Amino acid sequence: MGYWNSRGLRGSTLEEFINITNDEYIKKNLAVIQKIPTLIKPVELDQNKGIIKKAYFEQKSTVDYMGNVQGIPVCFDAKETSKQSLPISNIHRHQMLFMEKFEKQNGISFIIVYFSSKDQYFFIPFKVIKRYWDNAQNEGRKSIPYKECLEKYEIKKKGLFLVHYLEALNTYLGEMSNV
Repeated sequence: MGYWNSRGLRGSTLEEFINITNDEYIKKNLAVIQKIPTLIKPVELDQNKGIIKKAYFEQKSTVDYMGNVQGIPVCFDAKETSKQSLPISNIHRHQMLFMEKFEKQNGISFIIVYFSSKDQYFFIPFKVIKRYWDNAQNEGRKSIPYKECLEKYEIKKKGLFLVHYLEALNTYLGEMSNV
């Protein structure tokens, strides 16, 4: 089990930007997306300061965010990498299983990845994630390369939408309706 102060809080700046964007989406009636909290079980408290010093994750989380965009159910995870690729090891089996089940219920699953070395954000659809995941499980490439991230799925800042992923999602949905 992971500790509360362990690597589980990587990407918190990315998540904060997404949270701000989601608040703006709600204000503009564009979408209702919520951060899914990861339940923790405190095991060591500092009574004097009133803080949790040590805690365990109670259960594996699913994805970081879930909600509805104009009647379309969506779920996604936020990932950050300083490398030229997103390691598949950053995507956990339970997350893949959840996203796959979500897609089977006619939802849209994806990842928002931030390549910090390039200062760029991208929308990666589940079908792309799944292809690389399956390949990695069969001794293939163990990461999703930066070059796989298509320009049409780049996520830009737009006003108070710090990570305006709805435009990339809309592009993807347009492609899906043409299939």
